[in-house]
Amino acid sequence: MKELTLLFLIKDSQLLLAMKKRGFGVGRWNGVGGKIEPGETVEQALVREAHEEIAVTPVVYEKVAEITFHENDGQTLSDMLVHVYTCGEWQGVPMESEEMAPQWFLQTELPFHTMWPDDPFWLPHILAGEHLKANFSLDSDDHIINKEVIVLPVNHRF
Repeated sequence: MKELTLLFLIKDSQLLLAMKKRGFGVGRWNGVGGKIEPGETVEQALVREAHEEIAVTPVVYEKVAEITFHENDGQTLSDMLVHVYTCGEWQGVPMESEEMAPQWFLQTELPFHTMWPDDPFWLPHILAGEHLKANFSLDSDDHIINKEVIVLPVNHRF
């Protein structure tokens, strides 16, 4: 199973999303993150990806979710475990890179129509301060086949 990181910067009532300019997820708004390289911890990958993609270094961040994605294109089954974090303090100013173009959005006005189809089912929980575990099964066109979102107890720590 591939493991990835996903980070959302939060400032007041705003959420930083970045438009993916190339590769997996191109043309969609998302948090920043990506693959965990051999020898890296999840947190090391989180910090590296944020720096590479939008030129910031997370300082105060919290793991808020683990989401497992099962993709089936009819021939191959692919599984991904995504470690989701929120960040309230960072160094640097979010800047565009070759891969991502960051933009601040009001949390009440997120562009769900140009985000991943699963985001409306779990991201509002995160923005409400909840922790969760979720599972999504998707077909080759990224349509949700099955979904399960479990909000964890308030005291849950990953």
